Amino acid sequence: MDARSIIAKLRRREVPDSGELAWFAQGLADGSVSDAQAGAFAMAVCMGGLGPEGRAALTLAMRDSGEVLTWDLDGPVIDKHSTGGVGDCVSLVLAPALAECGAYVPMISGRGLGHTGGTLDKLEAIPGVSTQISQDRLAQILAETGAAIVGATAQIAPADKRLYAIRDVTATVESLDLITASILSKKLAASPDALVLDVKVGSGAFMKTLDEARKLAQALTETANTAGCRTSALITDMNQPLAPALGNALEIAEVMKVLTDGQPSPLAEISAELGGVLLSDAGMVGDARAGRDMIAEVIRDGRAAERFGRMMAAVGGPLGLVDDWARYLPEASVILEVTAQDEGYVTAMDGEALGLAVVALGGGRQVESDAIDPAVGLSGLVRLGDKVSAGTPLAVVHAAREDAAQRAAQAVRAAMTLGPAPVPVPELVQERILA
Repeated sequence: MDARSIIAKLRRREVPDSGELAWFAQGLADGSVSDAQAGAFAMAVCMGGLGPEGRAALTLAMRDSGEVLTWDLDGPVIDKHSTGGVGDCVSLVLAPALAECGAYVPMISGRGLGHTGGTLDKLEAIPGVSTQISQDRLAQILAETGAAIVGATAQIAPADKRLYAIRDVTATVESLDLITASILSKKLAASPDALVLDVKVGSGAFMKTLDEARKLAQALTETANTAGCRTSALITDMNQPLAPALGNALEIAEVMKVLTDGQPSPLAEISAELGGVLLSDAGMVGDARAGRDMIAEVIRDGRAAERFGRMMAAVGGPLGLVDDWARYLPEASVILEVTAQDEGYVTAMDGEALGLAVVALGGGRQVESDAIDPAVGLSGLVRLGDKVSAGTPLAVVHAAREDAAQRAAQAVRAAMTLGPAPVPVPELVQERILA
């Protein structure tokens, strides 16, 4: 086998067999496939596609290019993945709730790039927390606390890391086959018994239309189920931030409010919906509704909060986090209230623009090497359907400098659309694709 013959096959609109794809993935991992060959492969897949069987074969080949984790635990191992949005801190609520229900959750997460925030960056806004740990330590934490949210080691799906960097500079990021293989190769390397996918749709998501989101959700669920992992997907609304805050420490604050005050919120609702499907697919409850109620209860009564505190302490966080979380989170030096200039109803939000405003404040990355200021961002965001008058707060900017705060305020106003009458607010869960 050689890279040229595999690329030539793709050029002829033929799908390489599983052995050829496994060879190519291993070549990506060990460097025997060159950058030029990797780029040609990505473009050929982007232009011609692989079909369902080829997509599944590539996913498994990329998973098997590195270590595949195994567990010796007394309960099901389950996981969740989001395709990314703004104000999306579901993992931080859901993982401890699932663990409190008796599951084990080894959640391998990523960092923010572009307009969406990264789970690891959010966690590291908590003083002392380190998300880069060894696999031995991951297994120990999982046995002790039931859940861990950590970064991937270099041994997890190395073919994906190499191919992702190539895709980023060859305009092949949008390939449905490559997106699916990238997401699932890392998730399946953690060997979950069940997986739920939160596929976001709307102005703050990568998938802007329901049709795009549905195609991705179907590709992901079909591929994961073919690979032997029971997988369902929910298509959920991202036409406005899920939490009323964007930015790392500010989103941790929203997570702590949900975990400690027990009040209903979109963040708590989505966590319960996703968790209910997972508990059902893992055979821990009779159906998704029973699972949803179980997740909602452990969030409401504070048990998930205590579990989250144990998870954070295990990775270096403060022991008193749950009891006095506000004292530990960094605060920005400039706080600016952004007010409406006209009267009306909030009829639309440009979620991507809001996310990019946080990036411009220093709260996200434009390239992987960018440093992050965990304190900056937006809080107190209005919701779709809210009625505002001139002078009503739309959001609060948290910035390091006054000039940056003023620019962010302009961006927030530009991202909000006001109308004379309210418009229907999209349902949080728009579609379900169940295993």
